[in-house]
This record gives sequence, C-alpha cells and structure tokens, in this order.
Amino acid sequence: MTAQVHVPSLLARVGTASVLTLAVGSTMLAPGLVTDAEASTHSTKALKIAASKKGSPYKYGASGPRRFDCSGLTLYSFKKAGKKLPRTAQQQYNKTRHISSSKRKKGDLVFFHSGRSVYHVGIYAGKGKIWHSPKTGALVRLEKIWSNSVWYGRVR
Repeated sequence: MTAQVHVPSLLARVGTASVLTLAVGSTMLAPGLVTDAEASTHSTKALKIAASKKGSPYKYGASGPRRFDCSGLTLYSFKKAGKKLPRTAQQQYNKTRHISSSKRKKGDLVFFHSGRSVYHVGIYAGKGKIWHSPKTGALVRLEKIWSNSVWYGRVR
C-alpha cells in the first residue's frame, strides 16, 4: 500500500524541490514512508519464512520444503526471499559479510564454530535467539543462542 498525501500540505511541509524528488508516477510519497514491500528486506523475509517452518523435522541433507538440516533451512528461507546461498554452513559463512555481534540484526545468519570450522547455522530472530533446525530427532524451532563461539554474517 502506498502512503498518499495531499500535495498542498506536502508542499508546506517539505518544500517544492523535495516534492519533485518524491514523485513516483502520479503518486506522491511522503518523506520517510516506504511501502511494506520496500521495508521488508530479504533478511526480514527469510526470518519470517524460517519461522513459518516451525515444527518441521530435521533431516540431514534436506533443504525443504517439509524437512531441513540447519543450512538447508537458511538456504530455503533466503531462496524464497530472493537471495541465493550456497549449500553448507561453512560455505554460507564464506559468502556472507561478516559483522560483529553489536551490529547483528534480525535476519542475519548466526554461525556456530569450533576453532575455524563452522558446524551449525541459524537465522537471528532478535533478543539472543535464532530459528534453526538443530539435529536428528528435533524440529525447527526458536531457541536461545547457547554458545559464545558464534560468528555473524549478513547476506548481501
């Protein structure tokens, strides 16, 4: 849905030059307002897709749509959101822009590692939690990050 604004009131608030940059076809957009589609980033979409798979069973090597391993869930979620990722957690780590924990945002990938080797991945959900497909016999779920041995990556 596009935010429509009465042109004279918009002119009074932002000035003529600004309004000219806001014209999109015959619709005027108010400054700072974006459509839902624009606001929903690939990462946010991927997070929602992963959450929608809550309760799906783990299966080694599976990448959906009904069963997943850890990197299969992230691969599936980002693919549905319009971004391509490689298959394994390590390859996904190598492909992302590495970020510090202080810069992490919802939708970033969380990589669990031992030394230099990545062994697990999930999607950051905020408040120290991830959506992930943990292990054989488990279901896709939201869970608190249980280790300090994690790296963060942002899908480009």
